[in-house]
Amino acid sequence: MWRLWRGLERRAEAKPLVGGPAMALIPDDGLERELEELIAALDRRVPRVEQAGEIAIARDAAALRAKAVDRLAEMRSERSAVNR
Repeated sequence: MWRLWRGLERRAEAKPLVGGPAMALIPDDGLERELEELIAALDRRVPRVEQAGEIAIARDAAALRAKAVDRLAEMRSERSAVNR
């Protein structure tokens, strides 16, 4: 599996898409709602420390939540600056 993944990464680096990578574009208000839902879902998650790898998953979830909170704050700050 690792070799397959690395092969895909190499191909992606060797052949960039014209115009950059394809991404789903979400309007800002939709993105805010998505970030709020992500934060709420991460808040509801209960770590199961007895399971293998759970500590790393909990740490990653906390980092993702922090990034989502920061991005949401940035978006709201940008919106309020535009609306002044």
